[in-house]
Amino acid sequence: MQEIKEKLTLLSEEAKKSIESLDLPSKKEKLTELEGQMSAEGFWDDQSHAQKISRDAGHLRNTIDAWEKLQKDVQDLIELTEMIDPATDADSFAQLQKDVDLAEKQHDKLNIELYMSGPHDSSEAVITFHAGTGGTDASDFAEMLMRMYLRFCEKREWKTEQISLSPGSEAGIKSASFKVQGPFAYGYLKHENGVHRLVRLSPFNSGGTRETSFAMVEIVPEVEESALEIKDEDIKWDVFRAGGAGGQSVNTADSAVRLTHKSSGLVVTCQNERSQLQNKQSAMKTLKAKLIALQEKHHLETVAEIRGEHTQHSWGNQIRSYVLHPYQMVKDHRTNYESNQVEKVLSGDLDEFIEASLRQNPGKK
Repeated sequence: MQEIKEKLTLLSEEAKKSIESLDLPSKKEKLTELEGQMSAEGFWDDQSHAQKISRDAGHLRNTIDAWEKLQKDVQDLIELTEMIDPATDADSFAQLQKDVDLAEKQHDKLNIELYMSGPHDSSEAVITFHAGTGGTDASDFAEMLMRMYLRFCEKREWKTEQISLSPGSEAGIKSASFKVQGPFAYGYLKHENGVHRLVRLSPFNSGGTRETSFAMVEIVPEVEESALEIKDEDIKWDVFRAGGAGGQSVNTADSAVRLTHKSSGLVVTCQNERSQLQNKQSAMKTLKAKLIALQEKHHLETVAEIRGEHTQHSWGNQIRSYVLHPYQMVKDHRTNYESNQVEKVLSGDLDEFIEASLRQNPGKK
């Protein structure tokens, strides 16, 4: 019992420090402010802004409730240690041990948000996948990564919405973009940005040889329309038939759009909305998110390093390797965290990899 008491004392102290770091009183004040805005007349006149305020309020409420519940649960467990005698009540003692373990896990889960202090960490995200070098294998790998992250989002009960998708010539995808809606979506996903490497026996090679292929994952925060102003003369619009190969078209029935930002060379496509106007609005929002991400990534040497379509996907700069042959291993080259549960990882079991990156880069944009 003494060991459990020491665990709970430590957990209580750590929870108190975490709550102080989070400054729950200021979060409560912010929640009151947001709830005031939500009850004001005309709040829903601006649907986009209203939805953001509602999501922010919901997240604040969940955060406050979760930490206060954890604090109460730990105090209740401390009191239980004085009431349970392991020698005479083995069942209650076993349940107490389980409850202490659950409280520790809940603290670790809640505490991870302390590592997200970037200006857009609480934002939603746009995630884009690009096939790199490796031919059909690379296109297939890009689709594998797309499924992996979509399943990760699904497990967290985050909503995803396809923005665009360009299929590969034989299999997989050339590129695809999705909007991710969930608390701290960008904060959780931001370190997944980079080149991923796959080593396996190629299912597309008649000789069954081992092949290496690359794919790029690009993460940018979702931003509000007013966050950045872009001059009309600095952009170029192309329209094409949704689901087609793309290209300029004078057919006004075509609804898919390609937006090029002339100054940076960034290109955004959107083909998921019902109308050309909606696709243009979505593309512009994604472009603004990419431009803001560029401004904040001071460690990148050139614009090309965030432009997925112009990044050199090659040896030497990958962030993670997925080896399926001759052994099975997923390894993050930045944190050295690794797992031999390759199928689980490819099915969206990414929490340990993501948390390792967050702990190694606290507050890093």
